[in-house]
Amino acid sequence: MRRRPALVIGSTGKTGRRIVHRLTGLGHPVRGASRRSDPPFVWEEPSTWSEALRGAGSVYVSFFPDLAAPGAPTAIETLTSYAADAGVERLVLLSGRGEANAQRCEEIVRESGLTWTLIRTSWFSQNFTEGHLLPSVLEGVIALPAGDVAEPFVDADDIADVAAAALTGDGHSGRLYELTGPRLLTFYEAAAEISKTAGHDVGYVPVTSERFHAAVAQSAGSDYADLLTNLCAEVFDGRNESLAHGVREALGREPRDFTDFCRAAAASGVWTR
Repeated sequence: MRRRPALVIGSTGKTGRRIVHRLTGLGHPVRGASRRSDPPFVWEEPSTWSEALRGAGSVYVSFFPDLAAPGAPTAIETLTSYAADAGVERLVLLSGRGEANAQRCEEIVRESGLTWTLIRTSWFSQNFTEGHLLPSVLEGVIALPAGDVAEPFVDADDIADVAAAALTGDGHSGRLYELTGPRLLTFYEAAAEISKTAGHDVGYVPVTSERFHAAVAQSAGSDYADLLTNLCAEVFDGRNESLAHGVREALGREPRDFTDFCRAAAASGVWTR
């Protein structure tokens, strides 16, 4: 019998496109779901969800813009209902470490009646290469309302490896994997690591929430600025200054170090000005 495909919601995002690539390389049937897929999947339009879910055996869920958004719990609850109706066998949710709203969404998935795996992650290393911080790195100044808090930066490739295993392998049902990198770094230290490989100096400047909001609003709009500023205020209070071992628990290996991420990023040319 032909295996039902895994559906990757958010297949053009940092983690989603990596998961699609991994599953394709491993020979697993996989479908990507995004605004541009056929059929499309649009978070703001639940009428698109049923068709996208049809025929899927497992589903990876990366909520846009973030589970910290006020409407996320309602959307996740509705999605789990649609998934159950579509006969989905397992759900893998990408969650945020230290985020109260994300943990509400985790509980919704736990109580959905579906087989589930939760992947709770810290700050992505790839935020410095694929997110709104890339222009800042290229300009040489990373400005965040993070003070001197330390983060256990996690590599999106590790997240994708864990998600791919949870979507297709045995032994991951009912598991919460909390993913971090192997060490804590302040943003001062992260900027210094980037500087060593980027080919130009990069510094970190702690800023107020008000200044950060104004900068994000100018480039991405006030709604996204509200979301991101509130999220930073929530998680940059030291609550995530600890390591977890989800990568080892899921894959039997250690997570990728931030230095290795920086070397690969620099070699790709993404930080070349």
